[in-house]
Amino acid sequence: MKVYTKTGDKGTTALFGGTRVPKHHIRIESYGTIDELNAYIGLIRDQNINQLYKNTLMEIQDQLFTVGAILATDPKKATLKSGKDRLNIPKISKENIEKLEKEMDLMEDSLPQMTHFVLPGGHQTVSFCHIARTVCRRAERLASHLNELEPFQPETLMYINRLSDYLFVLARKLSYDLNAEEVKWIPKKES
Repeated sequence: MKVYTKTGDKGTTALFGGTRVPKHHIRIESYGTIDELNAYIGLIRDQNINQLYKNTLMEIQDQLFTVGAILATDPKKATLKSGKDRLNIPKISKENIEKLEKEMDLMEDSLPQMTHFVLPGGHQTVSFCHIARTVCRRAERLASHLNELEPFQPETLMYINRLSDYLFVLARKLSYDLNAEEVKWIPKKES
């Protein structure tokens, strides 16, 4: 099978289920941003970090493919009239969301309490986490807009929201593990 199909040469692409839409469609923007996020998470996973984090990031990458499949599916083609899932698309579970919460709780147990906003940076690996977090927030904004237009499984949006929180806590934990300086943002008072 060749990678190129030439079917998108006129600016359209097919959703899961066959419906063709413009490549700038909110649905394409949504799952394309999830794909971008997945690439950044791969970059974090490739860093010299604790294997536990790498394993969790691998699970997240797998779940992001599920999120992408959900977002890439035409809702009119996803279910039969009986309500059964026609395309056999996996779902994001409450357990997936709870796993992120548990991982955050474990990391936060060893971190100093946060008293201020934190400036991104301090170490390249930490910066990669912050980039992934901001891409995740963009994905969340796009998916939220899509959900407003064409609702999808609620846990999907919850997962994306929780994932951005996880990436923030991971950035803080990696700062701590790598002895990187965590710079607090303290607004300057006008003189």
